[in-house]
Amino acid sequence: MNEPDHSRSKAKDARTTSRTNNPDRTRENIIEVATREFSEKGLAGARVDVIADTTHTSKRMIYYYFGSKEGLYIAVLEAAYSRIRQIESELHLEDLEPEQALRTLVAFSVDYHYANPAFVRLVMSENMQRGEFLAQSTSIQQRNEPAIEAITAVYQRGVAAGVFRSGLDPVDLHMSISGLSFFNVANNHTFTLIFQHTLDSPQAMALRRNSIVEMVLRYVKA
Repeated sequence: MNEPDHSRSKAKDARTTSRTNNPDRTRENIIEVATREFSEKGLAGARVDVIADTTHTSKRMIYYYFGSKEGLYIAVLEAAYSRIRQIESELHLEDLEPEQALRTLVAFSVDYHYANPAFVRLVMSENMQRGEFLAQSTSIQQRNEPAIEAITAVYQRGVAAGVFRSGLDPVDLHMSISGLSFFNVANNHTFTLIFQHTLDSPQAMALRRNSIVEMVLRYVKA
């Protein structure tokens, strides 16, 4: 038996009231769904009406919160970078000896990228657009500064303790760690098809993580 029109209307009104009473949750929900949409289809292919339907909102409400499709895309990028930097800040690297701190940071980077392919796809998409929308964000650079500060602090402590060699650039070190972590997701399908070597098992991923950790540590150790 079909639901009466007035029942559907009441249910829709209830959802609308709930969203109105919790705008922060509504915004978070839109960003969560938009992250999937943009990461899978890119900015050009993503559709705001799909995001609206999935979140039980409206295009008008999305534009109210974010101004435009491009504004929503920038908000998704900001949320994605904010999430990884927030978790990094909770590693408490300052409480660990330099070598263990660097091991922890590298392992985290490898695991986070592999567990969050949407983040990798978003970064790839924005690189294809030459960072056009990243450049419009007023906060992404500030949100990423702690990542360089953290690795700089770990590296400098290691140099002072005599366990890391001097003369390395922390930004270059961060780039190397990011690149090694990024490749596992960005090139997983093509690498698997060409070389018949997959990371799609906990054991394979653990070996890859350990390999990357050892590469980085051997590079920096005195």
